[in-house]
Amino acid sequence: MSIYYLSQDNKRCISCRACQVQCKVNKRLGVGPKPSQIVEVGPVEREDSPQANYVFLSCFHCENPWCVAACPNGAMQKRFKDGIVYINHDLCAGCKSCIVACPWGAPQWDEQRGKAVKCDYCKDRLDAGLRPACVTACPTDSLKFDTANKTENIKRNRYAKEISNI
Repeated sequence: MSIYYLSQDNKRCISCRACQVQCKVNKRLGVGPKPSQIVEVGPVEREDSPQANYVFLSCFHCENPWCVAACPNGAMQKRFKDGIVYINHDLCAGCKSCIVACPWGAPQWDEQRGKAVKCDYCKDRLDAGLRPACVTACPTDSLKFDTANKTENIKRNRYAKEISNI
């Protein structure tokens, strides 16, 4: 697993898709591929009214990523220092093996480039000391990005506050 974790407080998400758009702008992608995206779940009945949840999806940066194992050219790689799974586009032949191998649909086809694309936590931005583009674009502060240990503590504290208010 990556040492980083991108989490979402879906109670704060308003499905504006600013994260999705900023991801595409940062990666210079056209209309088709969505390395990060908001998926609507529901509606479900809550307090006698229908409500929808909006879930942020991107790459999970698996510990043993199938996409990396499936890539015949070594284009799909995992950084040793932080576990980020990314595509070296100079090596990508466009065979789509990574797309077929990933059970989560993280690698996607970019028709314009004729290559696969995926979320890499904006590793270029991380290396420059910045947060991923999707996180900086979120107007409701729904997305959080930190190390996995810190994120778990934030989630535990938020859950504890919710439980104490019941």
